[in-house]
Amino acid sequence: MSTVVFLGGGRITSAMLAGLRLAKVKDRLVVHDRNDGKLRALKRLYHVDVERDLLKAASVADLLIIAVRPDSVRDLLRSIESIRRPTLAVSVAAGIPLRRLSKALGAPLRWARAMPSPVCRIGRGLTAVTFPATLPRQDRKRIRNFFLNVGQVVEIPETKFDAFTVTYSSSHGYHALATLAKAAQEAGLDRNTALLASAHALADGITVWRDGKHLLKSLLEEATTPGGIAEATIRGMNSSGYRRAVQRGMRDGLRQASLLARGK
Repeated sequence: MSTVVFLGGGRITSAMLAGLRLAKVKDRLVVHDRNDGKLRALKRLYHVDVERDLLKAASVADLLIIAVRPDSVRDLLRSIESIRRPTLAVSVAAGIPLRRLSKALGAPLRWARAMPSPVCRIGRGLTAVTFPATLPRQDRKRIRNFFLNVGQVVEIPETKFDAFTVTYSSSHGYHALATLAKAAQEAGLDRNTALLASAHALADGITVWRDGKHLLKSLLEEATTPGGIAEATIRGMNSSGYRRAVQRGMRDGLRQASLLARGK
């Protein structure tokens, strides 16, 4: 049985632990965090081991998950630079490239990056992974298999990682749900019905596409009858700048990722 250690007990760690427990993984799961309250909660919810001593936690890892905020990565790595055990390490911190991770703490750590979704808590996550050219095949397989426990895994070049991060976030769906439901309430629906109708429009409609039997273009045509209500609704959203708003959001997200990569 291998030991997976999470350095950082925040939201993404909590989501991943939920998904891993749902998948009944056999690995020993250990979490370190400076916040004792977080550790107690994670231990109670997911029956994981907790370790308050950072170096002790890092030193027992077969797979080390760096799960702290991007602006905390450098200080965290400085705090564990005395470890000597060869360890496979995966950073889930957005925007921090492999070159910066390796520069901050190279050998004995062998680095990769992953970008898991909070939706992994129900086993329906999507995780992008990227590896340096020198990472051995067995290490790549180990990382892929680990994240496959909580959903789909795609391998992409690191040069595309920021674009993926900006695009795949479940925040898009939640934001769209909240916005559409609010507009529905203003149109006269009660809150529960507005949320139900909006969730159907977004989640159930997309599920049909994910089944893989229909092209997106044909589904759009099916749902928007010429001269109908749906067509008028979509036309009004587009004329009010819907596409431009999405493009602007993407650009701002990519700009923030660039700042994180430069340590700003």
